[in-house]
Amino acid sequence: MKNLLLLSAIAAASISSASADTLAQWTFETPTSTNNIIGLGLTPSSTQTGVGADIGTGIANSFHATAATAWSIPAGNGSGHSWSGNNWSVNDYFQFAVPTLGYTGVSVSWDQNGSSTGPRDFQLQYSLTGVDGSFTSALSYSIPTNVTWSAGSPNPLGNTSFSVDLSAVTSLNNQSQIYLRVVDSSTTSINGGTVGVGGTGRVDNFTVSASPVPEPAAAAFSILGGLATLFAIRRRR
Repeated sequence: MKNLLLLSAIAAASISSASADTLAQWTFETPTSTNNIIGLGLTPSSTQTGVGADIGTGIANSFHATAATAWSIPAGNGSGHSWSGNNWSVNDYFQFAVPTLGYTGVSVSWDQNGSSTGPRDFQLQYSLTGVDGSFTSALSYSIPTNVTWSAGSPNPLGNTSFSVDLSAVTSLNNQSQIYLRVVDSSTTSINGGTVGVGGTGRVDNFTVSASPVPEPAAAAFSILGGLATLFAIRRRR
């Protein structure tokens, strides 16, 4: 029994040792992500679509209830650009759609900030369908006050950087598409007042990561490797 337990532990450690891959990342530093924002931003609108990932595979879009929303790409967190909009209302969002086929253990990280009269309170939500009403909140958080972004260097405190581990949500594994939203959840502004019409909210470096699902052959080799290690230990004894 002890040998079996040792073998199981060795095999499990070997299988789970695969590092996470970046499935999609939006840095807003290439035409893939910025072309549509710039083009559509010339005319205020409630939505933006077709914002491609700069790294990996994914498509982002946004929605505001107000058709007069102006979209732009101001300085990010230590980079030239981020994705920004004004005219925020509760349930307005940035959305990121990413395939997870062949992957498991999804995690998400991003940077987020805004102007003093921009929205303070948000949720990170996920869905398998992308249909309103099907989203589940994974994290509630607030943007801190008095933190500015510049293109020169990232915020040294890191307090506008957020992350959430969704590995326990196994329904997100191995899907043709999952949907992640950064959603405004209150009318409170970053300065503690009420969100203003011109108040902006911006997101940067939105990254979705996951680990490859082990191939059956890889799992078998892991078990064989565990057996070999076990036999080597026993022979040395």
